Formats: sequence, structure tokens, C-alpha cells
Amino acid sequence: MNEGGPINSQARTHDPAGSVLSVLYDRGDAFISRDELVAAAGLRRGQLEEALAELRRRGQQVEQSPAHGLRLSGPVRPHPLLIEKGLGTRRVGGSVICFDEVESTNDVAFDSARSGADGLAVLAESQRRGRGRLGRTWLSSSGANVLISVLLIGRASPPAPEPLTIAAGLAASEALDAFGAESRLKWPNDVLLDGAKAAGVMVEIRGRAAVVGFGVNVNAAPPPSEVDFPATCLADSLGHPVERIELVRELLRRLDAWVEHVDADRLEGLAEAFAARCDTLNRRVTVRHGGREHVGRAIDVSPFEGLVLLCDDGRRLHLPAAGSTILNWR
Repeated sequence: MNEGGPINSQARTHDPAGSVLSVLYDRGDAFISRDELVAAAGLRRGQLEEALAELRRRGQQVEQSPAHGLRLSGPVRPHPLLIEKGLGTRRVGGSVICFDEVESTNDVAFDSARSGADGLAVLAESQRRGRGRLGRTWLSSSGANVLISVLLIGRASPPAPEPLTIAAGLAASEALDAFGAESRLKWPNDVLLDGAKAAGVMVEIRGRAAVVGFGVNVNAAPPPSEVDFPATCLADSLGHPVERIELVRELLRRLDAWVEHVDADRLEGLAEAFAARCDTLNRRVTVRHGGREHVGRAIDVSPFEGLVLLCDDGRRLHLPAAGSTILNWR
């Protein structure tokens, strides 16, 4: 699947392969007979082999046993039907598109803003030009991790980047913890496991549209030689592989809840929740912003003004997330 042929939620009523996938996914590790599968997926018997062939073409692995039937095996590739089913969000993830490869999930999301696709989630197995903050490149092993961007269109005015950045960081941290991790936040956009980076967020604003981009190291992390900060993945932290679809669903639910706080201007609770998870606070840090370096103690995170820094010379600075990077902390 490429940019010209995404798997999308609108195709569900014409997608026998998607119906079969949904039934198999719900069965987990259990086998299901062919007759049961045909009935549960609402297919004619002659459609099953075509549907299975289509699933294999899409990269899904289906194990077949003459004695027991069929079941999914190996990692399951993200599919809109599996992500949207019973998601229960108010705004985020109302529709989902999945690609094999794109230039950038953020760019695809922005391109969809013209159609008013508020809440759209765009996923890809790999990106040719995936980007992080400040011009960096986000590195990710194809088929192992989560690359996702969510489009949010401002109701009356452009979305504010600062509270959305805080909301995104919280959502990513809480999603990892839902699987048994103990993550922490490094302002402005990193999620850490055992002091190493497991996820990053990036908020971009264009006109009335904002895109919240996530890169989550689920089952693989880039090697130390390719990154400037130690990296890890959720699977290494937990000691076992993690089902990416369930992590995506958890991430969308958490983001939806925190975006609702932003929409309702309930920002005090947003900032307090971020501060409770933030390892940057109460540390002496060096922050680069606007071509200058500022040194002092991080004393607070403001949902509109960024990091509050008590500088060594006594000044209090508010440093916005956009354009800021922490050079060192201790």
C-alpha cells in the first residue's frame, strides 16, 4: 500500500478482507473454523479464499491448520477497522487511514484539512521523510513501531501549540503506562523509559489546522550510533512484544481526553498532570531558544508560555516549546 492506495475506514462495507481480519483479530490466539469464519464475517463461502489472499497481500499473516482452522499469527498490521472498532472517542480518531509508506504522516494529515477531516488519524508503517522537531529526522523500523498524526481543525481560531504539545506528551506517556510501563516526560516533547527516549511528539500549526504527530518506539529502537540521545522501546522495557493496534487505540483515547481539556480551557489540570510526570522540573538545565542558550533551574511548565526557567542571574524566563531544545540537564 502506498500514498495512492490507503486502507481507510470508508471502504469497510466493500472490504471482505477487512471483515475477515476483524473476526480473526477478535479471536486472538484461538483458531476458528472456516465455516464459523464465513458466517461471522458475513461472507459467501467462495469469498473467503479471495479475502485471505488479500490479507496476505496486505502483509497480514494467517496460520491455517487442517484440524483447527485459521488464526492470525505474527504481528498484526494496523487497519482502520481494528483501530476504530469500539474506540469510543469524542473527536480524535473518528476516521483512520493506514499506509504502508508516505513521505510524512503530518503532511498527509494537513492535506486532508481541506476536506474538513477534523480528528483524522493517519498511520504509516514507514516514512521517507519523517521529521521530528527542529529539523531532525525521526528514525523508525518499518512495521515495528507507531507513526501517527492526528488532524485538529480550530473551531473559531487557530489552535494554540503549547497546550496541544502538553496534551500530546501526556497522552503518549499515559498510553505507554497503560501497558505496564513507568514513563516520564522530558520537556517539551520526549517520553522516557528508564531515562531513554521511547516516544516523541511534534505539533505543527498551519492556518486553522494543527497536526499532532507521534513517533512511538513500540517493538524496536534505533541503534545508539544513529541517535543523539539514548533510545529504547516499550517491548524492551516490558520484556515482551506489544500489539501496536492496542497501543494506537490507547493513544487516541488518551489524546481525545486531553484535547477535550484544551477545547474547554481546563488548562490548570492539564499543566498539573504534565508536571507530575515531568523529569525536567527542579533540575538545572541549559535550554537553547532563538539562537541563545539559557541556564537555570526549571521551576514550572505553563500551558501557554512554556517552560518557566529561573536563570542563574535571577531572571524568570518563559521559553515556548516551539524552537526550544534542552542541551543538558542534571
